[in-house]
Amino acid sequence: MTGGLKDGRPEEVGRGDRKIIEFIRSPFIRKQGNIYKPNNKSMDNDSMNEKTLQDVHTKEIDLVDRDPKRVNEDVVKVDFEDVIAEPAGTHSFDGVWKASFTTFTVTKYWCYRLLTAIVGIPLALVWGIFFAILSFVHIWAVVPCVKSYLIEIQCISRVYSICVHTFLDPLYEAVGKCFSNIRISTTKEI
Repeated sequence: MTGGLKDGRPEEVGRGDRKIIEFIRSPFIRKQGNIYKPNNKSMDNDSMNEKTLQDVHTKEIDLVDRDPKRVNEDVVKVDFEDVIAEPAGTHSFDGVWKASFTTFTVTKYWCYRLLTAIVGIPLALVWGIFFAILSFVHIWAVVPCVKSYLIEIQCISRVYSICVHTFLDPLYEAVGKCFSNIRISTTKEI
């Protein structure tokens, strides 16, 4: 499976007086592509698109832009200047200000990293389970209940429509005919 013949037959290569038969060796390539490398360049565009759509669990993540949909754009973007500020005329020593800035920035950075290392993976597990349950309930309970409700309501709405047309339409038509002969005229007195 790892090699093959060129056009179904071996290729003859002449070297001097002797002819050497060589087999063209090529690596075996799966038609579906490698699931560990979804961007396999040897696949054509159609099968690449199909593989990308089907393999959502092997997609590559961006380690530089970790908020591509800007979910936390304005929520947790807190810098030193947003928290601690000295107005004009009330300044501490420059060394204290620089040390405070460094202490705040480094503490925030490392505390966040430590908390994500300790709590991030368990919370990712919890949120994964939560959204899996939410998806399951939506797919297997909510949507079928709503569809069942709509089917039942459609039947009830037909019965209601028949009742309205049978009993209320003649009543309102009669009341309309009674009041249709009333004429109101206004006169202006000077």
